[in-house]
Order: sequence, then C-alpha cells, then structure tokens
Amino acid sequence: MLQPVCPLSEIPPGEAYRWATEPAVAIFHTEDGEVFAIDDTCTHQDASLADGWLEGCEVECPLHASKFDLRTGRVDAPPAKLPVRTHRVAVTDGVVHVELSTEAPNLPPGAKP
Repeated sequence: MLQPVCPLSEIPPGEAYRWATEPAVAIFHTEDGEVFAIDDTCTHQDASLADGWLEGCEVECPLHASKFDLRTGRVDAPPAKLPVRTHRVAVTDGVVHVELSTEAPNLPPGAKP
C-alpha cells in the first residue's frame, strides 16, 4: 500500500530525504527528475545512505564508499556485498508516495531493524 511521505518540493534534485520509518528509508530525487526509495542503512556498516553522494542513479555510502544502484538496490562498488531493498515510489499531485517492500532488509550486524 502506497503511503504519502512528503511533497516532492521538499527534495531538491540531487538530494535525498530520510523517511523515519522502521527501518528508515532514503528517498532520492535525481538530477534527471526521477525518484527512488531504498533502505537508508548501508548493508556493510551502519551509515545513512541519505547522507551519501548521489550521482545519476547511484548513491555512494559516506562511510566506506560502497555504491548502490537506486533502480535495483544492487551493489556497484564494495566493500558492501549485499544489496539494499528497493521500494516502489509514485509521485501523485506533487506528493511522494512509497510502498514498503515486504522482503527482509539486509541490515549490517548491530543495526536496528
């Protein structure tokens, strides 16, 4: 079920929004105008991907530079080995809606679910 999260205008292109749900979700608004949602926690170590660097459809973790594809969640650069979950996104009437994945998250050891 899609849930309203925030107005798209709160996420400038090239930036991210951290949605404080359990576990937290990072919503990215690319320079090309696309919007993606993935789990906010890097699968390698407990770091917020919303604080990372966004380039195209890829985010780089601010802690150890693991890179994840926002479209699939797959790892593009180590040290992370496990993908992050992706979540379905829809923008309706200027509001970002997210449907949380039902798959189990790949959280790093010691991270809160």
